[in-house]
Amino acid sequence: MSAEKRSAYRDAGVDIDAQDAALNRVKELARATFTSGVESEIGSFGGLFRPDLDGVSEPVLVASADGVGTKMLVAAQAGDLTSVGRDLVNHCVNDILVQGAKPLFFLDYIAGGRLDPEQVVDLVSGVAAACREAGCALLGGETAEMPGVYRDGDYDLVGFVVGLVERGAVLDARRVRAGDLLLGLPSSGLHTNGYTLARSLVLDRLGLALDDIWEEVDPDRTVGQILLEPHRSYLADLRPLLGSEALHAVAHVTGGGLTDNLPRILPEGCRAVIDRTRWQVPRLFSALQDSGQVTTEEMFRVFNMGIGMVLVIEDAAAEAVLTDLRRGGLEGHRIGRVAEGRRGVAYEPALTGAGG
Repeated sequence: MSAEKRSAYRDAGVDIDAQDAALNRVKELARATFTSGVESEIGSFGGLFRPDLDGVSEPVLVASADGVGTKMLVAAQAGDLTSVGRDLVNHCVNDILVQGAKPLFFLDYIAGGRLDPEQVVDLVSGVAAACREAGCALLGGETAEMPGVYRDGDYDLVGFVVGLVERGAVLDARRVRAGDLLLGLPSSGLHTNGYTLARSLVLDRLGLALDDIWEEVDPDRTVGQILLEPHRSYLADLRPLLGSEALHAVAHVTGGGLTDNLPRILPEGCRAVIDRTRWQVPRLFSALQDSGQVTTEEMFRVFNMGIGMVLVIEDAAAEAVLTDLRRGGLEGHRIGRVAEGRRGVAYEPALTGAGG
């Protein structure tokens, strides 16, 4: 048999031709995201980017990496991989946004047992769409076919973002002080955290299928649509606030929830006091809690509970910030304050019981 008809590598589980076919289509998706700073083509060994530093006296690069996690399993089971790329980009962009940075470029990494070109294109299409919306370039990436490490049909999706901020505009705990207000911005669902527990509760304990209607949560959407709601990006909402003296810090509510993420932006001697009566926790979270008798304390450590981002704002500026956000279509909530005390989070009322 000729080498053209038979490939030992393909027989072993890796199809280079299929990877090349996917890459050719991915190149076009990536090119559509290119900004003026891109100075290389997709397929180079490294991506080249020349940042525009006009008006920036002390530029600081901010980088972050993250993955979609077990939300990928929901997407694969639903047969829809087009939205998880958007989850990935928005999560990473939010992560550098909390330090005041705007994204410059993005890299992705897709690994699986056997790469299907159509599915790879679906994954990257979501990445590219979110990059265009964020104004950052999809500068490059990598695909890896690893039979034996992943099962056929399984994928892992990871992303890396690099952004830029003026050194004097970096947001961190240094400006936070007792008396500041905490403004909560609504999430769009689970975002990309807590899916191991959510899948167990919904698919196993409740016995729902992804194409079932989850009447208790939303009579107009299927379980799959609810669970695959994309992770919200807060870049457009917060861009006008970046550099404002009134904005002291920002926390992205990811794995660990409010309980573990708020202390990351608090200085020693300050704690966050959260008033749980100030926003309506979406029915999705109470339905998850009821289905497994999960304690309220654990719910607030696993899920975002309807708050995807928290702004630490100077008290006098809070109403103006809320008004500006509202004009942009985002309804924020005064969810608490910064007080003196041991660094951490206190809840009013306290987190007690399976439904408290």
